[in-house]
Amino acid sequence: MTTEKHPQGFIPMHGGYRKLITFQKAEIIYDGTVFFTGRYFNKYDRTIDQMVQAARSGKQNIAEASMASATSKEMEIRLTNVARASLEELLLDYEDFLRTHKLPQWERSHPLSRRFDQLNQTPGSNYDTFKKAIEHEEPEISANVLRCLVKITVYLQGKQVTALEHAFINEGGLRERMTQARLQKRNRE
Repeated sequence: MTTEKHPQGFIPMHGGYRKLITFQKAEIIYDGTVFFTGRYFNKYDRTIDQMVQAARSGKQNIAEASMASATSKEMEIRLTNVARASLEELLLDYEDFLRTHKLPQWERSHPLSRRFDQLNQTPGSNYDTFKKAIEHEEPEISANVLRCLVKITVYLQGKQVTALEHAFINEGGLRERMTQARLQKRNRE
């Protein structure tokens, strides 16, 4: 959902999170994590809930941040960083899985890592783009693909937080826009 600002209003455009690459990737990560934990963990393992909740938080906080941006840049930055921290936690879970199952973490030069890079550059990629790898019968492939998706998303969220910081410095916050809108109205009268 994107909300347009009133031409004479002070609330900026907000929402539109479904268009964010970080949201799109976080959605793939969430769906993949639900599949992965259902396949490779005992159904009573607490790790399932922890991983799924971290993946969910990584996605949901992006949406919440986007909507909160209408009235609070601070909240938008904070929630984007919460999403990033949740996915960082999930990254550790995938690394733990690989380590404890004595499976390798792919280096950048690994042929399947390079194949992941090709898939990752697919415009408008979604779960189906990565489905064959995520749902692969080999846990090494599934875990590494999800790990790579998480790493990319965490990196992009870091860039997103930096961009939000610069936007705040350049454009200010809600109170500044409210004051400016009120002064402009007063000057027109």
